[in-house]
Amino acid sequence: MSEGILVSQPVPASGETRRLNPVVRLLGRTLTVRRGQIGLALLALAVVAAVAGPHLAPFGVDDFVGAPFQPPDGSSLFGTDNLGRDVFSRALAGGGGLLWMSAGATLIAMVFGTAIGLIAGQSRGRLDGLLMRAMDVILAFPERVLVLLCVAIAGAGGLLLMVSVGLVFMPAIARASRAVTLDVAHKEFVQYAEAIGMPRRQILMREILPNILTPLMVEAGFRLTWAMGLIAGINFLGFGVQPPTADWGMMINENRDGLLFQPWAVGLPIICIGFVIFGANLLADAVARAAARIEG
Repeated sequence: MSEGILVSQPVPASGETRRLNPVVRLLGRTLTVRRGQIGLALLALAVVAAVAGPHLAPFGVDDFVGAPFQPPDGSSLFGTDNLGRDVFSRALAGGGGLLWMSAGATLIAMVFGTAIGLIAGQSRGRLDGLLMRAMDVILAFPERVLVLLCVAIAGAGGLLLMVSVGLVFMPAIARASRAVTLDVAHKEFVQYAEAIGMPRRQILMREILPNILTPLMVEAGFRLTWAMGLIAGINFLGFGVQPPTADWGMMINENRDGLLFQPWAVGLPIICIGFVIFGANLLADAVARAAARIEG
């Protein structure tokens, strides 16, 4: 990364735009990678389906359209579920929760993890040790166990699940943020800003943060993928969203008893979850490859 754009002196609005050039370049390079294009297309399709799906569904998500575990026929494209509701209609409406909870959890992890990593990396003292030891305590617990502990104590629900997953992912983001902050904090432009008495908050926000966004974006892509899998798994166990809400993970749990009679009731939500996670993983991998090419 060129240090030509890493200046500590005040710059006009156009200079602030130049600070974002590495991020813009990363996004542009990502979209030139084949898997990045495919991943973005799959995620865009999932978002469109989540927004428009409930309006395009042939039946309401709670409408009883036939006998339980009825196989596909002319009126029900993928048959019915354990209560006689249309599987296709519920699948169309079941992806929105997973998408917004995964995106929200990733955002929470990125905001708080990045802030902790910036403060710890810049302080390089007792505060650094205290913050990192606190993150180590959280990292000592398996992610799924810690999320289950949170929802078991505070109660099940989509919002709580999103916050719990975000906080569980926060320590890894904090460590990644601290590592790149330590590298940037030794640069000449940061030392100059410290020498002229620039407040620490301005150093963090104007000098360090714009120059660590590229690795953080790579981390965010992979955290989004892991959040989708973790949230879907928690919903399957029944500790996330609650009935009668349509959710892919919960659909698998509700209909597993009829797998031999009506496999589409379980198979369709599994396909949908795999479809979305595959797209997110392709996009995250493309971002990582693009970042490696830029750094190289």
